[in-house]
Amino acid sequence: MSKNSRPLPQIHHRELIADTGIFRVQSLELEFSNGACRRYQRILGSPQGAVLVVPLLDADTLLLIREYATAMERYELAFPKGHIEAGESAEQAANRELQEEVGYAAERLEPLDSVTLAPGYLQHTTHLVLARRLYPQRLPGDEPEPIEVVPWPLSRSDELLGRTDFTEARSRLALLLLQRHLNRPKE
Repeated sequence: MSKNSRPLPQIHHRELIADTGIFRVQSLELEFSNGACRRYQRILGSPQGAVLVVPLLDADTLLLIREYATAMERYELAFPKGHIEAGESAEQAANRELQEEVGYAAERLEPLDSVTLAPGYLQHTTHLVLARRLYPQRLPGDEPEPIEVVPWPLSRSDELLGRTDFTEARSRLALLLLQRHLNRPKE
């Protein structure tokens, strides 16, 4: 342990207090190294996490999707995403989601990063994956309506970031990480 890190709090009790079918809420009773005790609640994510795919059709064309965002009550542009199923790697899940939502598969999949969302109360990791060398290939998905695929020029990324219907934080971060990845000097 480095001199700047603290010991993890002791977990004295865990209890599932709600299961809505979508969200599972757990209560934790913690004791910190200074003796302070607190009860926290967190939303449990799937153990495997999720993927968000950045499909690059060619050197200057991203493939976005427009789908209904229930919580926001509007249609949003975003990159395709979904849960990693048991037994799948992040890359396998990315290729499956790409085929289900966009109608392409990728010959080349590259991890960009893994990120959390609101880690103070949400146990969830999303793996950001770059998909290249795409070819047409469709798998049936579970969406209630066909997803609109929106080609977007990478050269117009700043315009995309300024849109009021491209607000999903993971998609915005993935776009910025893609730009950094593509501008990195080749080894």
